[in-house]
Amino acid sequence: MAMYYLGVDVGTGSARVAVMDNHGAVKGLSVEAIETHHPVSDIYEQSTDNIWASIVKATHQAMAQAHTTPDAIKGIGFDATCSLAVLDRYGQPLSVNQASDFQDHHWNVILWADHRAVDQASRINATGHPVLRYVGNAISPEMEIPKTLWLKENVPPAHWQAIGDLMDLPDYLTFRATGQRHRSACSLVCKCSYTPSPDRPQGAWDPTFFHAIGLACMADDHCLLGGDPQDEQQQVLLAGDRVEQGLSERAAEELGLLPGTPVGSPVIDAYAGAIATLGAGASSTQDLSHRLAIICGTSSCHIALSPEPIFVQGVWGPYPSVMLPGLWCAEGGQSSTGQLIDHVLATHPAIEQARQLAQAQHCDIYTFLNAHIASLTQKLNLVHWSLLTRQVHVYPDFHGNRSPLADPARRGTIVGLTLDTSVDDLALHYLATLQALACQTKHILTALNDQGYTINTLCLSGGLCKNPLFVQCHADITGCPVILPESIDAAVVLGAAILGARAAHQQDLWQVMCQLGKPGATLHPTTDPQLVHYHQQRYRVFLELLADQKKYDTIMAISSP
Repeated sequence: MAMYYLGVDVGTGSARVAVMDNHGAVKGLSVEAIETHHPVSDIYEQSTDNIWASIVKATHQAMAQAHTTPDAIKGIGFDATCSLAVLDRYGQPLSVNQASDFQDHHWNVILWADHRAVDQASRINATGHPVLRYVGNAISPEMEIPKTLWLKENVPPAHWQAIGDLMDLPDYLTFRATGQRHRSACSLVCKCSYTPSPDRPQGAWDPTFFHAIGLACMADDHCLLGGDPQDEQQQVLLAGDRVEQGLSERAAEELGLLPGTPVGSPVIDAYAGAIATLGAGASSTQDLSHRLAIICGTSSCHIALSPEPIFVQGVWGPYPSVMLPGLWCAEGGQSSTGQLIDHVLATHPAIEQARQLAQAQHCDIYTFLNAHIASLTQKLNLVHWSLLTRQVHVYPDFHGNRSPLADPARRGTIVGLTLDTSVDDLALHYLATLQALACQTKHILTALNDQGYTINTLCLSGGLCKNPLFVQCHADITGCPVILPESIDAAVVLGAAILGARAAHQQDLWQVMCQLGKPGATLHPTTDPQLVHYHQQRYRVFLELLADQKKYDTIMAISSP
């Protein structure tokens, strides 16, 4: 009988389910939208009930596409965004929605992008506690500890007492699938300040940290985030470790699968993208030290591995064994990438005209703009399309900086504005935004290599990989070849399916990654001396824009009464 593995990926806007065979091929793929409550700029909330309903629907559709039966599914893996799910003592949703006085229990997830905890993060960072060394010396409001402190300080005391579990969303999914409250090392170490110690190198809670930041209750009593070594129900599992008892009868009935099907311990969605791509075409784990996985979607994550811990200011980690045992991960990132591109387009006066033209040509807006850029290049008799934006520059931190500055207060900049409201001008702003995002990747890459990494190759996954201009900008501006996955649409969810395969056969994860991860095309950077120099100068402007913004902040701080 053929063997198949089910992968479930919960991104910012959708749940994606794939059926993968034992050769790494996609046999079924389905995507279902999920709800996001976004009433004001810094508030993003979701619902575990809605997320699970979308997973159920997508699973039935993917299984139907694959023309397979439940008994052929040998393992299931999950990944999700690093969002905070809040449950009561019975495992039911508990509200995080302040506008309803925390009575609307539908909204029980604080999405990763939610920045309500900026003040809490700032106060935590002001403590200078040694735990912060493992998040580049600056915890992010996107992480679970600041969000937990926000809850402690803002929900009514009775509501806080009603909380039974605080779960990173990947761990919620395995809880919902198996009924087990085990936590994943990936979630706890990467997002919950579960840090290494001499006697527990894979991680442990530091009670002094909780006391220092105002969460003494988490140290003195049951830690709502789990990971209690005294509690057998809260074991901390490595990526793809089999969760005991497997798929529960309830979840099996909902998903149309068999009870007891092995379920692998989950990872955060970025790490699923790294699992799917870093092993593709690699000959040994030594290749990993030269590769940077970039998972490009609404936001982007940059994941590097090393055999020893390397500390980089403003980059999260190093994290031990959160992906592969014995290797340390560093995680950089951009808070807004796909979201930023969409914002730049949506706020330009010519966007409706461009959309109508794209519709008339039976293509999406990005394909239309890419073609329009090629046409403009020919019209202006330029040797390359990148030269179109010589006078237009974007600094991309419209939603703060995740890496390597770790500064949520950074803001975006556009230089080169005119009174032009044409589609031509829209195309230039779009291209300049792609180039800015690639410059920021170079900024992160430089920070990593300056501290001892030896990265010279990019492994991209995520929806933005479908945009050839985005990919080529990354190759040209960083000077690194870019390896794309064989299946761009399914790369991240296939990382989740690989966890299911590991759970089914209990093999070494690296071996499964090499067996099932499939490389696609490789794009090489330009070697034209003129273009190489041009991209170096553009990166120099990028750094000058950052320096100017800091200078303006200083001027305004001095001038304040």
